[in-house]
Amino acid sequence: MALGGDVSATRVADSEAFAALLLQAGLVSAEALAFARQVKQRTGAHIDEVLISQGLLDTESLLLAEAQAWGVHPIDLDAVAFDENLIRRAPGQVYIAENWMPIRRSTNGSIIVATARGVAPERVARIQRVLKETDLQFVATTSWGIKNSCLRLFRSEIADEAANELWRQNPRMSARITFSRSQKIGLILTALALLVSAIVWPIETAIVTLTVMSLVFLAGTSFKFIVAMRGARYDVVERVSSAQVDALVERELPRYTVLVPVFREANIVGQLIRNLGGIDYPTEKLEVLILIEEEDHETRDAVLTSNPPPHFRIVTIPKGHPQTKPRACNVGLFFATGEYLVIYDAEDTPDPDQLKKAVVAFRRGGSETVCVQASLNYFNDRENALTRMFTLEYSYWFDYMLAGLDLGDLPIPLGGTSNHFRTSALIELGGWDPYNVTEDADLGIRASALGYRVGVINSTTMEEANTSIPNFVRQRSRWIKGYMQTTLVHARQPVALIRQIGLRRFLSFVLLIAGTPATFLGVIPFYVVTVFTIFLPVDTLGQLFPVWLLWLTLLNFVVGNVIMIYLSMMGPYKRGTFHLMLWALLNPLYWLLHSIAAYKGLWQLITKPHYWEKTEHGLTTHVQHN
Repeated sequence: MALGGDVSATRVADSEAFAALLLQAGLVSAEALAFARQVKQRTGAHIDEVLISQGLLDTESLLLAEAQAWGVHPIDLDAVAFDENLIRRAPGQVYIAENWMPIRRSTNGSIIVATARGVAPERVARIQRVLKETDLQFVATTSWGIKNSCLRLFRSEIADEAANELWRQNPRMSARITFSRSQKIGLILTALALLVSAIVWPIETAIVTLTVMSLVFLAGTSFKFIVAMRGARYDVVERVSSAQVDALVERELPRYTVLVPVFREANIVGQLIRNLGGIDYPTEKLEVLILIEEEDHETRDAVLTSNPPPHFRIVTIPKGHPQTKPRACNVGLFFATGEYLVIYDAEDTPDPDQLKKAVVAFRRGGSETVCVQASLNYFNDRENALTRMFTLEYSYWFDYMLAGLDLGDLPIPLGGTSNHFRTSALIELGGWDPYNVTEDADLGIRASALGYRVGVINSTTMEEANTSIPNFVRQRSRWIKGYMQTTLVHARQPVALIRQIGLRRFLSFVLLIAGTPATFLGVIPFYVVTVFTIFLPVDTLGQLFPVWLLWLTLLNFVVGNVIMIYLSMMGPYKRGTFHLMLWALLNPLYWLLHSIAAYKGLWQLITKPHYWEKTEHGLTTHVQHN
């Protein structure tokens, strides 16, 4: 992936002569130009960027003015025929990064080149070197005209790179292959051994299996309890005060890219435009890329109907496999121009100052900080029992669990949204794995393996909690399947992973990433054995299972649920949502839903590992108050 930027490009449009041209041509008013100059002085942005981002100048008028300033003709790239052989003299990344691209040969043999950044001599010389041609004829276009043309002309290459670049670079780190050859052999041999044992020694096999599951369950829940309690004891979240945010100099703020992958979200894109429009960041330094799948015409039409601000852009995701959120994000990364980048879901409402807090946190953390994670919570927590449990879970996870992992310098599995990245480091990591359905958790482990740090900041993004059980099971089965995928990927080279991240971090990875699915898979068997233990005479069960095993499963049932009820009750303390506390008593039923989702996820891991189970949004009857 190449970072498509225009920071160092020659800008004729930044000159006072160009400003005067805009005024003389009647394209902007004197008041608008004075405003643009003030913003330029404050933020350092170019005059044309200010005018465009504020809706004071449209791109077509800017194109005409730039063409006149450069002494060339304007051109609409959507209406021209490209020479396919000529266009492939350089990669699409070069054209996007440098804001030019060849079109075709003219009748006199010169190459027609579209430029969005002028025709300065050093720029012309650079283009001549790339094309290995000296006779060039320039025409003017816009940056987005070039980007859209590259997306159209290189669509197959972009789709392939977005899906398979990580796999090509490091196939062992990609979930494209679900089970490696050694894992297949090991699992087949284990399954055969269990089958033979179950036939020959059925009782003994059941005892050993339950014992192992019990110990894994106890280890997983105990680990979460210890880490969360450390996070509660030490407030290690990266605290950024309002004073520090106010002290930021807008001229020194970096360019920021917001990626918003949407798929069949036509019902909430209006809300999306409003929510992201509330971000407190200079619009001339902010680009919002709405990533829409090629065939999703309904969502595209809804976005256009919502009349988004000029700094919102639609990026069409070419058809390809797998059709997943991380693949769409990789395409967005291809076009991102920001020094920093954040992911938001369609229903997200981030704190207005979240981007500025992230900038402060990155500057504090230094180059080793690749990502800062904001907290997630829900605006419809009072809607029903499920939304209340959802909110309790997220409150404990983001306020205590992630803080405990950060304190212990342990790998942090990222959330699917509100992750703020250094764009260059994200590219170094290979972007997201499109074949992993919890690409966020996988990326957190890969970042740790390369020595990067993931931090947590004191900012919250409000989301819509699941309101229906079927929708919840679909979502959680995908998350749990993704944890299984991530476990399989990083278990291919366990010794190498230990060398990279250390034994302590490796054990944390095993207990959290591998332990979470194992814990949920154990819930239903433990509940069944516990019910029999409570309601059947001990003598009857004692003929099948040893008493110590019955006590162990009962201990798991009691201790596991007590731990999670206690952790869930802790969540409301930091946020003051005390009305949720008693709902934590429903955790045994909530975990039962997780167990059902875990078995569904396990089945899909075998039958369709890369299938992205769609979570429906916009189902709530509650209205968010900003």
